[in-house]
Amino acid sequence: MTVSIVTQTSVRPERAEDFARWQGETSTIVATFPGFIEQRLLPPNPPLQVDWVILQRFETLAGAQAWLASSQRHERIDGVGPMLVGRDDVHLVQDDASAARVAPVSAVISTRVKPGREAEYRAWERKIAAAQSKAPGLQGYRFEPAVPEVQDDHVAILRFDSQANLDAWLASAERRKLLEEAAPLTVEFHTRLAQSGFEQWFRDATPPGGPPLAAWKMNMIVLLTLYPVVFLWSVWFGLPILATRLQMNFALALFIGNIFSVSATAFLVPWTAKYVLAWWFPSSPTGSARTSALGAAAVLAAYAAMVFVFWKAF
Repeated sequence: MTVSIVTQTSVRPERAEDFARWQGETSTIVATFPGFIEQRLLPPNPPLQVDWVILQRFETLAGAQAWLASSQRHERIDGVGPMLVGRDDVHLVQDDASAARVAPVSAVISTRVKPGREAEYRAWERKIAAAQSKAPGLQGYRFEPAVPEVQDDHVAILRFDSQANLDAWLASAERRKLLEEAAPLTVEFHTRLAQSGFEQWFRDATPPGGPPLAAWKMNMIVLLTLYPVVFLWSVWFGLPILATRLQMNFALALFIGNIFSVSATAFLVPWTAKYVLAWWFPSSPTGSARTSALGAAAVLAAYAAMVFVFWKAF
């Protein structure tokens, strides 16, 4: 079972670019650590997600702990303080942490428990877990106890199929009553929200109340629209106009191309999902095997057709 470090942090808006650059440099360093698998950076998506979320996966708990305790990490942290607002939340989660990456919306709840009250808190945690298991839209739940000298907080990750269902549970009278019961056991308690992936582009195409599209299907649809946009921009504008006629610096020309590509994709992905591939959307998170296979085959065929046409035409 792999282990993920989930870090949530609030960045000063004017330092967002600096933080992204800092995180890129940090990812190069953590990639050299034994057992490192991958890192994903999820920028804020206001108003639903105001924090940056960094997920770092390791093969073992020992590998994740080695990175957390390393001098390289502490040296990096010393330089990032002026960019941040408030404290970081850093959590170790044994995967099923992958669920936090693919769910449409997740809540990461951190709780600092009073010394000596841990057993009572764990009993209360089982009680609230039973209650929230009946909440509409709950896709998954994971609880991670505190790890001495590594993670002071107990962590609960809730995954829901929509922001509305998550908000309904967080604001419910049943949950408020349970939190009042836990108040004598805790020192500190706070919740942070995270959204991941391309879900915002698929909201209009998803059947009302239905499950989200599988992450691999979203990725395939994004690639289906992004490839022709990038190719045609490069052939018709990037190379002949920006690079050749205007002699524009490559970095600037690439930046302008990315602006166009992102803007075009933000329009084309929802349109394609809603009007071309809506039949590929499931009645369950992965859909029937036959429908999934047919859709994947159709998209792969479209990939091949575009490559062939562009190869011959240009």
